[in-house]
Amino acid sequence: MRSSVRVLAVGTVILWIGAAGLANAAEPSAFLSAKPVWPKGRETEMNLLVGFRAVIDAPEAAQPEAVLRVAASTIYRAWLNGEFLGHGPARGPHGFFRIDQWPLAGKLKPGKNLVAIEVAGYNCNSYYLLDQPSFLQAEVVAGQRVLASTAGEGAAFAATVLTHRVQKVQRYSFQRPFIEVYRLAPGWDRWLRETDVDVARADIAVQPAGNLLPRRVPCPEFAVRRALTPVGAGVCRLRPKTEGLWKDRALTAIGPKLKGFPERDLERAVSTEMQQYASVLSKDIAAKLPAAVAPTILGQGVFQIFDFGLNLTGFPGLRMRCDQKTRIALAFDEILTDGDVDFKRLGCTNVIWYELQPGTYQVEAIEPYTMRYLKLMCLEGGCTFQDVYLREYAHPQPKTARFASSDERLNRLYAAGVLTFRQNCLDLFMDCPSRERAGWLCDSFFTARVAADLTGVPLVERNFFENYLLPDRFAHLPDGMLPMCYPADHYDGVFIPNWAMWFVVQLDEYAQRSGDRATVEALRPKVMKLLDYFKRFENSDGLLEKLESWVFVEWSKANDFVQDVNYPSNMLYAAALAAAGRLYGRPDLAAKADALRETIRRQSFDGEFFVDNAVRRDGKLEATRNRSEVCQYFAFFFGTANRSTHAKLWETLRDRFGPDRPKTKAFAEIHPANSFVGNVLRLELLSQAGRSQQILDESIAYLLYMADRTGTLWENVGAYASCNHGFASHVVHTLYRDVLGLRNVDPANKALTVRFGNLKLDWCEGSLATPDGPIELRWEKQADDRLVYRLQTPPGYRVTIENDSGLRLEAVSGR
Repeated sequence: MRSSVRVLAVGTVILWIGAAGLANAAEPSAFLSAKPVWPKGRETEMNLLVGFRAVIDAPEAAQPEAVLRVAASTIYRAWLNGEFLGHGPARGPHGFFRIDQWPLAGKLKPGKNLVAIEVAGYNCNSYYLLDQPSFLQAEVVAGQRVLASTAGEGAAFAATVLTHRVQKVQRYSFQRPFIEVYRLAPGWDRWLRETDVDVARADIAVQPAGNLLPRRVPCPEFAVRRALTPVGAGVCRLRPKTEGLWKDRALTAIGPKLKGFPERDLERAVSTEMQQYASVLSKDIAAKLPAAVAPTILGQGVFQIFDFGLNLTGFPGLRMRCDQKTRIALAFDEILTDGDVDFKRLGCTNVIWYELQPGTYQVEAIEPYTMRYLKLMCLEGGCTFQDVYLREYAHPQPKTARFASSDERLNRLYAAGVLTFRQNCLDLFMDCPSRERAGWLCDSFFTARVAADLTGVPLVERNFFENYLLPDRFAHLPDGMLPMCYPADHYDGVFIPNWAMWFVVQLDEYAQRSGDRATVEALRPKVMKLLDYFKRFENSDGLLEKLESWVFVEWSKANDFVQDVNYPSNMLYAAALAAAGRLYGRPDLAAKADALRETIRRQSFDGEFFVDNAVRRDGKLEATRNRSEVCQYFAFFFGTANRSTHAKLWETLRDRFGPDRPKTKAFAEIHPANSFVGNVLRLELLSQAGRSQQILDESIAYLLYMADRTGTLWENVGAYASCNHGFASHVVHTLYRDVLGLRNVDPANKALTVRFGNLKLDWCEGSLATPDGPIELRWEKQADDRLVYRLQTPPGYRVTIENDSGLRLEAVSGR
């Protein structure tokens, strides 16, 4: 460990403290009294829901304000006197657990108060949550006084096993643990609402202490969004015969590498049962239902579809009454397919299942899901819905960041980018908030830029890198390799070598935007071990050859050309080497990167385009004729080519490629790029060339149809996968940089470059966040060929102005 980083060990508490102050002193990194607990002998049991409750007296007004502190495995939901309080935890790496803190000020009532916490212990590998023994460690404190705790001072948290969530159910997806199936009777929730109710207590045992970390990142916002309008209705009838059942690997591939309950042991095979029903949309039924969302009465075999207006992520909830035994299914999706909700479109089981005895219920999912459309299906009995809502689970709304222009289309893109960002940036940079909720590399490179613009402080990115930093090694992966997404368990040993290279490229940008040398230095051993791993694949030309596991360029035909030598992978490798050289003062790595680029140029460029790969035949490496659009973008983005060395290719890409190519059929032999990641890289190259108007036009062409359909931005050019993908929020960064003109924001050096582009806009204004306060810019064109602008920066910032607008600049002061 280098001297610039200190590791402080306080019992089981780990704090990383460096120049950037990774640990916030105001956040708890330890408990005063609480210990981790779980029902005795059941800490490794899959999909067990346990309730913990403690009754406390509200502290006197003169005493410090009370807070609830929680660490848990796997997830928890906290309640105070029957009202929702919070959900967590923020995720940490293997063996490390972050402490969430929920203020109780203004929420406690005089006298007795009930704090209740549900904990779902999954003990199941996934890309989303770690397979670790279950526990809860919680306490309510007022200053240094402990009001309640698990196995500590104050009132005791009593535990009860909650059997109303059915345990033996299928996984939600290959990447996430179990779906939610509930069997409820009236009074099922008295344990979390009433102080004097009797509950069946479970014997608890203190569990081994884990390493504790501060949460550090902001707590989510939990705004309640109610369904806006009914958009469809009909009947669901049992099919006489069901053929060609969709059975995902999350159902059929259960075993040591993918934990779960075998299909034969399931109490409810929900995905199979759902396919036994045929849904028929009916205009007649829809016409008879009220225009308002609630109250809605559904009889047996009737469904209704509700629209939330935007693609949102959170916990769907219902308030309802049934007068007979009732079975309902909540199916949901981001889009409508032929006017209906296809619960399996995303390769997940997008269903929540309730079996209800007669009574009145308030229910809410404990897991977050992503949807614009919610389909309520009454499969048995009948039900009256008084409320249909979704409690959002999203990053707080940016407080200072904003963007507006005279082109309303750009404003819609910005709003969609922010909404996409908020759902994919809570404790990690996630790929999507639906199918996976995973902290994916590569996606994170793009989302991290947006986080810097919208929040000003790289808290999520610090956590993201800290999660990779703390483990000694990553199980099931080759020595030196980094997980493609983390925290996650990769029991199948699959990894993406390319994503580990993106890790280094992102770390280089992180060092520049954060000034956090402590984290960068602490990661030096991992970066060097990673580069050592790649050395074994270097052939006599210095190129990586026959990389193992899942070699990934982008979601396009390019992924078919990854062996034996994949040139886009080597372009990225050169960029990673150069980044490591800058990070750690290694000119030898920079020289190696230059030599690698020269080799790629010599072998891959065919005089017109770069080819994607070469194969070895009879010991000789032969370039193929496989050529993809994204390969060309990799060449320019990662420094293998530039506008001078390959001017003709650049002009071809600039003028003949882009969103219109499917119509023009230009260079049809070049396989087209996809949203992830080729189209984003194209916009980056246009930015480097100062093509502001082209960026504006192509951003609209690439993304506006997504924003208008779901309010979010998608994984692919089509709606056949995730319609809410974190990397796509990068358009926010593009709009700030290439349209508003905040070209380069460098908080570490307190420097700003503003470039006014030649744009067909009348005006534009916006602000973005920095650690020192917001940067605000407004400009407007005048009739006499002037561009009048007003710029405000935090104190001490050096500003460079570049004028490519073709107009005379005039600066004005004031707000």
